[in-house]
Amino acid sequence: MKKTLMPLAIIMMLLVSACGGNNNTPGTAGNASSQPSPSPTVDANENTGNDTGTIRYQSENGEVEVPANPQRVIVLSSFAGNVLALGVNLVGVDSWTKLNPRYDEFLKDVAEVSDESLEKIIELEPDLIIGLSTIKNVDKLKEIAPTVTYTYDKVDYLTQHIEIGKLLNKEKEAQAWVDDFKARSSQAGVDIKAKIGENATVSVVEIYDKQLYVFGDNWGRGTEILYQEMKLTMPEKVKEVALKDGYYAISTEVLPDYMGDYVILSKFAGADSSFQTTESYKNIPAVKNNQVFEVDGNRFFFNDPLTLEDQLAFFKQKFLGE
Repeated sequence: MKKTLMPLAIIMMLLVSACGGNNNTPGTAGNASSQPSPSPTVDANENTGNDTGTIRYQSENGEVEVPANPQRVIVLSSFAGNVLALGVNLVGVDSWTKLNPRYDEFLKDVAEVSDESLEKIIELEPDLIIGLSTIKNVDKLKEIAPTVTYTYDKVDYLTQHIEIGKLLNKEKEAQAWVDDFKARSSQAGVDIKAKIGENATVSVVEIYDKQLYVFGDNWGRGTEILYQEMKLTMPEKVKEVALKDGYYAISTEVLPDYMGDYVILSKFAGADSSFQTTESYKNIPAVKNNQVFEVDGNRFFFNDPLTLEDQLAFFKQKFLGE
């Protein structure tokens, strides 16, 4: 099967800070000395600390002077959920972030911007701009506000959250959430394996427009939790084609070969899901056993703390009935 390039919007994910090998593209606030919160703090209105002035952040492109207590942050790709989880105010986000229903309650008054809408960005008066290394006009953005970019998958998805915590002067809060999340997701994995069997396989499949994809262990859509934290088993066929690059395009004809005992099926509105009406699909064991769990592609796309908490709750409900 020939591997194809995914649509630009898919490539520009996260996660994860996330939905991968090339760029996927696809947290909490509190005292680190206290018990980590079981879910991120997202009330950006409470970010009114007394820290003033600037700090120096060591980015992958060198040292950058950034606000010690940023109040007007713009995120141009992938990392809005990380910023929200740390209780920092957003004034602008990219269109893909706006599509995620998980963020709706937090982004009602947040403008939609892109790396090309420079005039609109100027009007928003940001004090910090964050994006992936693939965004355009970085030099012009730097003239508007301190701008920090990250190369997707240069660090793992949880280290990425800690890096953003450092950038926002909230490293302790970020680390506290990471430690707590890892413990909770790992235990969930133990419980799930005890219920479905140590060797039961789990696939993550997506239908986007008219194309099907299978995913490795670092391309958002819950892959990081299922494979990295829960240690659930990926089908060998999926390992062969998707583990290295993060995703792999397949046809409906070969889909049965990539379906595990359990399947997370990510679907986008308007995608061609007619294959689900075919006998070949209905005869797949996971389908016959009602072990295909459908999710909203927009909601499951990233791998930031807000999305990860959502994914973890979904998996516990579907696999364990919690």
